[in-house]
Amino acid sequence: MKLDKDSIWTALNKESGGIKVKISKVAKAGTLESNDILVMVMPNDNDTVELELESIVMQQFGDVIRKVVLEKVKEMGIESITIKAQDKGALDYTISARVETAIKRALA
Repeated sequence: MKLDKDSIWTALNKESGGIKVKISKVAKAGTLESNDILVMVMPNDNDTVELELESIVMQQFGDVIRKVVLEKVKEMGIESITIKAQDKGALDYTISARVETAIKRALA
């Protein structure tokens, strides 16, 4: 069985019922191209999850975008983070993938 970072992460989350993690550096993922989202994550000294969201579809989908971002953060066991996201009409799976990638980069 191959043990890479992703499989270890998944195993830890399943085995321990989730781990609680704090990020220690700034990282980003995504672009400002159409149908994408740029996500930047930063450490947060307040031990809270803060989300600053800009979107071209804020009125129609702002609540859904927030929900997708915050669910991914919770799923990954992050309790202290500041997230800045600039959405250009990304679909849910793209938003989730960008948040996960930015967080994993901040932990590496």
